[in-house]
Amino acid sequence: MSETASTTVRANSGQHYLLWDGQCGFCKRSVEWIKRRDDDDRLFAVPYQEAPSPPMTPALSEACAKAVHVVTDDGRTYRAGRAVLFALDVVGHHFWAKVLATPPLVWFVELGYWLVARNRMLFSKFMFRRERC
Repeated sequence: MSETASTTVRANSGQHYLLWDGQCGFCKRSVEWIKRRDDDDRLFAVPYQEAPSPPMTPALSEACAKAVHVVTDDGRTYRAGRAVLFALDVVGHHFWAKVLATPPLVWFVELGYWLVARNRMLFSKFMFRRERC
């Protein structure tokens, strides 16, 4: 299901914004994968280009152009690998999210995120083949 700001849809109480690049097929398929596992509908996934304000600000929009972000229902912001770990925790992968969020493992998560984000075309050949960036 696609939620967009054009219909002024906003996150419900208790939902966290998952902000992603709506122009990237790899990002879209990744978000679809996580939303299929979000049984409690705790993540409100919206392309950052269509996100309502708040939470969207010009600074957040600029940051979202470079990495996925999560803005929690209480206002905390996570970016890149830490945002992915937060989303994994929300959808039930508590053990792995907690383990991978500890130093030094979180540094490898961030490095992995950085490598995948900068090589989305290459990774889209192996993962999520139906849509490419």
